[in-house]
Amino acid sequence: MELLKGKVVLITGCSKGIGRAIMERFAQEKAVVYANARTVGDIDSISEELSNTYETKVVPCYFDIRDKNAIKECVMKIKAEQGKLDVLVNNAGIMKDALIEMVDDRTLQDTFDINVFSTIHMTQMALKLMKRGAGGSIINVSSIVGVRGSEGKTVYAASKGAVANLTMTWARELVKNNIRVNALAPGKIDTDMYRTTGEDQAGIKEVGMKRLGKPEEVANAALFLASDLSSYITGEIIGVNGGWFL
Repeated sequence: MELLKGKVVLITGCSKGIGRAIMERFAQEKAVVYANARTVGDIDSISEELSNTYETKVVPCYFDIRDKNAIKECVMKIKAEQGKLDVLVNNAGIMKDALIEMVDDRTLQDTFDINVFSTIHMTQMALKLMKRGAGGSIINVSSIVGVRGSEGKTVYAASKGAVANLTMTWARELVKNNIRVNALAPGKIDTDMYRTTGEDQAGIKEVGMKRLGKPEEVANAALFLASDLSSYITGEIIGVNGGWFL
């Protein structure tokens, strides 16, 4: 359908999981994709494959999203090569957690550095370019845990709750610039991050659809928010949870 043809997109955390699925889906819809990953060479092959298969441009951008100078360099590269930025997807994140009595300062700092502070810094820099255009879409990846909480996930829930609230705040601030800001709140998605939780098949019974979600299903929701199909939607937190309501 080429829903993103002509749009320039920056996505963080594309080496695996949800970020990789979003990168692939957006390329399929003809977006010009600048794909962030931390480890050099990690997405070279898939970027070349997507570029050739879908006759578009997928550009690997290797940097740690905690590095503000690297963020600036990436956005300046996009400005020099494309002259605009239409969509930002703040996907990169980590999940380190424990029961409240066991939470330590290192876990707090690492989680908020990546899940919250880097999301703010990415958005600040991207806006310098997005505001020069005709508008755009910012998509933050929160979590159902950030909206509803979950036992043993004090730090992760707090960080993803912050992302949800940033989304609603930025939607209010940026609507005058024709920039829409929305978030996705995935539930149990079949990713490496989910597998680190150690949940077994019994956990799937809590999901109404009785299965894990696929990264591609989150990517489809991201596509909707990135495209003009959602042109009158801003400030929303969209659950992708298969009927798992905590």
